[in-house]
Amino acid sequence: MWRLVTTSGAWALKLLYEKGDPGDAHADAVYQDAVRRAGLPMPAVRRTAGGEILYAIDGLWVRLYEWVDVLDPDPALDPASVGALVAAIHGVRSLSSLRPVHPWYVEPVGADRWDELLASLAAHQAPFASRLAELRDELVALERLLAPPRDLQVCHRDLWADNVRATTGGGLCVIDWENGGLADPNQELGLVLFEFGLGDDERARVLYDAYLRAGGRGRIESAADFSMLIAQLGHITEYACVRWLAPGATAADRACAADRVAEFTSRPHTMETLERLLDALSV
Repeated sequence: MWRLVTTSGAWALKLLYEKGDPGDAHADAVYQDAVRRAGLPMPAVRRTAGGEILYAIDGLWVRLYEWVDVLDPDPALDPASVGALVAAIHGVRSLSSLRPVHPWYVEPVGADRWDELLASLAAHQAPFASRLAELRDELVALERLLAPPRDLQVCHRDLWADNVRATTGGGLCVIDWENGGLADPNQELGLVLFEFGLGDDERARVLYDAYLRAGGRGRIESAADFSMLIAQLGHITEYACVRWLAPGATAADRACAADRVAEFTSRPHTMETLERLLDALSV
């Protein structure tokens, strides 16, 4: 992400790993426009003079957004504010064809794949191999809880602290909407409660109560409502392992991948953690 300063203001120029599908880019921009019209704090999408979302500069594909000064990621944000914000996002109802349900959010990594990765990590002496191996049985058990979405609408699908930020001017801002697509708001709420609840029963209750008071559509009724959390963290960790093991990985690549795995293993979503969260929300 680059800060582009022009005579018409400051803009966020986002460099894309690949061009992507222009139709998908248009669809997610339409969704972002709808969310912004509803009053949600988020950067505005900028289009070219011809109405395009994607633009090529010297062979590199970029997208342009309004610039917003945000602070560093902080899962300790005020839980009531986060709850009300997520409720408002879920209030923007859409059943457009924007990106169907994706395996990343609903399907397991699987016991065989975990075993394959753990064997390779141990053979290549990855620094995090033993810690991840300790969590293997927990990860497989958690994946047995996965359930298909019971209520579909377009969701952000990436509401981690990286993307729900405090701003320098006060208040919150939600960024990085490009992964938006069909998902279950109940399951997205489960992810948010884990991320911003920080393992604290009272924080989780405050967030959930604020979400409900603000008219949020999601409900946490069983461990299956943590399916997005379980699936997504599994695939994020799997991807980090693959990056570390890649034959052409540089020292910087491996350090980045190891940091991502360490972020997961330092606060894993264990069965005990999720059961405690369920108990806290049922009070």
